[in-house]
Amino acid sequence: MVSPIDIQKALGGIDYPATKEQIVKHAEDHGGGKDVLDALKKIEDREYEGPSGVSAAVFD
Repeated sequence: MVSPIDIQKALGGIDYPATKEQIVKHAEDHGGGKDVLDALKKIEDREYEGPSGVSAAVFD
């Protein structure tokens, strides 16, 4: 199970707003583990305004 902290660590330094594609790519490029990437690949395909929006999408 992925934690919110793991998600935020993988997304450290990303510029928002960001699309799902940009978020997944950033996590891949910055050491996001398999659990993190799997979780991010399941979020809605839209633009996110900040980390809280991404977390809400993952854990909703």
